[in-house]
Amino acid sequence: MEKHYVKHNPLNKPEDQLPVIYGYCEGGQLSNLVGKLIAEDGKFLGQHICSSEGWMYGDLGITDPDSGRHKDFKEHYPEGYRMQFVSYNHVKHHVGLQDALVKHMVP
Repeated sequence: MEKHYVKHNPLNKPEDQLPVIYGYCEGGQLSNLVGKLIAEDGKFLGQHICSSEGWMYGDLGITDPDSGRHKDFKEHYPEGYRMQFVSYNHVKHHVGLQDALVKHMVP
């Protein structure tokens, strides 16, 4: 079944012009995996401990438009955003996520 990632687009911009909020699996041990959220501008937006990557989609708000997390996302990006999930195996090679992580580390 295809997952549908949440988008918030009140200005009806083309989707590729919306900033991305990345959810990603940082790793951990089975049944104790760390899922994190970071905006493409480097702002850390939250985390959650999950039993598997499969649950992270909903727990982080990636596929759940009713997640309470979207209030914070909308405050950060009031003109819209799109969600994207990066699995543990792809984190090191995902250019957009790596750029966001570098921005997060710069004071």
